[in-house]
Amino acid sequence: MRILIANDDGYLAPGLHALVAACEGLGQIEVIAPEQNASGTSNSLTLSRPLSVYTAANGFRYVNGTPSDCVHLALTGLLDYRPDLVLSGINNGANMGDDTLYSGTVAAATEGYLFGIPSIAFSQVEKGWSHLEAAAAMARQLVQQVIAGGLDQSFLLSVNIPNRSDAASLPRRVTRLGRRHASEATIQQRSPRGDMIYWIGPAGDAREAGEGTDFHATSNGMVSITPLQVDLTEHASLGNWRQRLQLDAGT
Repeated sequence: MRILIANDDGYLAPGLHALVAACEGLGQIEVIAPEQNASGTSNSLTLSRPLSVYTAANGFRYVNGTPSDCVHLALTGLLDYRPDLVLSGINNGANMGDDTLYSGTVAAATEGYLFGIPSIAFSQVEKGWSHLEAAAAMARQLVQQVIAGGLDQSFLLSVNIPNRSDAASLPRRVTRLGRRHASEATIQQRSPRGDMIYWIGPAGDAREAGEGTDFHATSNGMVSITPLQVDLTEHASLGNWRQRLQLDAGT
C-alpha cells in the first residue's frame, strides 16, 4: 500500500503531521505539501513560473506552490510509482457546503481523483487544532475501512470531523453538501503607506443545513462523509437550454 499525503496549511501544519502519524503502519507514506499556507487556492495550478521542491529534515517534501501543484507534480514525475491512495489534511477548519469549491484541502484530494486514484480530504470543523489527535484517530479508522473495502475504483470523499475528544467514536453519516449565505462584506483598510487594501470577508452562515447535509451532521455531533464528483454539468436543464436557444438535441 502506497499513500501520498498532502494538505493546504503547509508542510509544518500540525494537522498534516497528525495525519501522517495516524497512518503509520498502513503502508509506504510519501508527503508532498505546500511550503506555505495555501488555503482558499482551490484547484489552481501554477503555470506562470517554475516550481521548486525541497526536502525537510523529517523527510517531508514541500513545494513553493499550491496543493494541486503538490499532487500534480507527484503524479506526473516526482514519484517513480503510482500511489494507491491520496490523502489530504487534516485541515484547520471545516470544508463544507460552498467552501468545498474554494478549499485547497479538497483540491489536493481532487487532483488525485482526476488521475483516477481514490482520494480523501480530512478537515476539522473548528479552527485551532483542538482534539487533533482524536480527529487523526478517526481518520485512521476510516482509511483502514476504505482500504479493507478495496481501492479498485476511484472515489473522492470530503470528511469533516467535529473537534471533540471522542471524535474517533462519534457516529458517521454519508452526507450531501449544504449551502451557505453569501460571504460577509469585504473589509477595507489603509496600508501604512496610505493605500486602500481589501480583505475578503468571512464566510456567511449556513442557509441549507437540513437533515442529510454536512452542516447538519457535524452540528449534531457526527462525522460528515461527503462523496464528491467533478462533473459540474446541470444535466436537468440541458433540454431546457436547447429549447431556449433553439438548438437540436445533437448540438
